[in-house]
Amino acid sequence: MFGLGKKDQEQPAVVDESVTPTSADVPPEQAGKGRPTPTRKEAEEARRQALKGPTDPKARRKLEREQQREARLAAREALMAGDERALPPRDAGPVKGFVRDYIDRRRTLAEFFIPLAVVVLIVGLFRNPQIQVIVSFIWFLMLALLVVDMTILLVRLNGQLKKQFPDPAQRKGAMFYGGMRALQIRRLRLPPPKVKPGGRPVEPKTKKRG
Repeated sequence: MFGLGKKDQEQPAVVDESVTPTSADVPPEQAGKGRPTPTRKEAEEARRQALKGPTDPKARRKLEREQQREARLAAREALMAGDERALPPRDAGPVKGFVRDYIDRRRTLAEFFIPLAVVVLIVGLFRNPQIQVIVSFIWFLMLALLVVDMTILLVRLNGQLKKQFPDPAQRKGAMFYGGMRALQIRRLRLPPPKVKPGGRPVEPKTKKRG
């Protein structure tokens, strides 16, 4: 008690290292989660499973059908809007675009071929011999005019293609593509025409605000 208290106070306290802190002494952010930490492989697998969607086969098929339907609708809307990025490989490229504009700016007999053919076939159902003769004459006359009209159209198209695209590889399939385009009804053509007969541009459709 005489002169020892001051010396004792200067000595550092001895900590028993054998004593480990309990869970109550460990901060919450350092405490364990009660389960092992997932490895990187397990985390990647869990992420892939989450992206695949539900594990139930019926629910997964329903989800896939819904996603495919939405993708088709989005692609069709982009196609109808004239988005070049939405064009399928059959219609993509500057050559096909040139062919479409060349065909669409002209009125030809070919675009009326299908409606006229339907009318002729319906009238041909009548058993009247005189009507049968008239229908046959109209049918052959229409075919002859169609051949002449398509020949003139494709010859001129071929000449323009050679000027615009000298490389024959670029023009591969362009003539067939133009012929099929010409035979389609104008309102049913896809991609939709960008020019009217005569060359005027088609005005974009605007949605009406309700």
